[in-house]
Amino acid sequence: MILLPAIDLMDGAVVRLQQGKANQRTIYSHDPAAFAKRWEDEGGHYLHVVDLDAAFTGENKNLSAVAAIVEALTIPCELGGGMRSEAAIRRALDVGVARVVIGTRAAESIEFVKKMVELFGGGKIAVGIDARDGIVAVKGWTASTGIAATELALQVQQAGAKTIIYTDIATDGMLAGPNFHELERMLELLKVDLVASGGVSSSEDLLQLAAMPGLYGAITGKALYEGKVNLRAVRTHLDAQP
Repeated sequence: MILLPAIDLMDGAVVRLQQGKANQRTIYSHDPAAFAKRWEDEGGHYLHVVDLDAAFTGENKNLSAVAAIVEALTIPCELGGGMRSEAAIRRALDVGVARVVIGTRAAESIEFVKKMVELFGGGKIAVGIDARDGIVAVKGWTASTGIAATELALQVQQAGAKTIIYTDIATDGMLAGPNFHELERMLELLKVDLVASGGVSSSEDLLQLAAMPGLYGAITGKALYEGKVNLRAVRTHLDAQP
């Protein structure tokens, strides 16, 4: 399993939101590239970046910060937030991210996902499925779609995207532990790479995720920032596995 430390960007700064609420944010750094380098140095395999301004408004306001992050790192980066058009995706790939994460638009149009896979390749396209009580939420988690997360995941797999990032909104930023039951359901259904997101509260949570057969990766954010996850120790443990 790969480790994906998370960096959320808002107004050019590294922030964390509690349950996706813009008015409940903590600012961690005004130097995103230096912050990102720290997570690479501590053992992250892949950086997960979210442009929160774009997630809420659809406008990519943090591309210069993303470009600086890409330039500073040797590990790959993925970018989510506001990936709702071909132009937005192209701009993100042009600054050097390895893949983009489509969220809202994927829930609105599976045909859009198919088209982006055809244009850029399935390896460049990940789909973020954010769910509350098993139902997909979109637009920065402000709107419910009524679509079951498992149903959308199967459609995404059929469309050709190679990676799905599953976020349990109820656990995100709450340090309450991942939703292992929902992840198990997803793993039973899917053949694509599945990344777990939301709820990681400790190094032990990451090791428990790593023990799930077939899980490709896990994103960790708040627990990492608050010192509850020792990324270096977890990476050492994973590297020692046969």
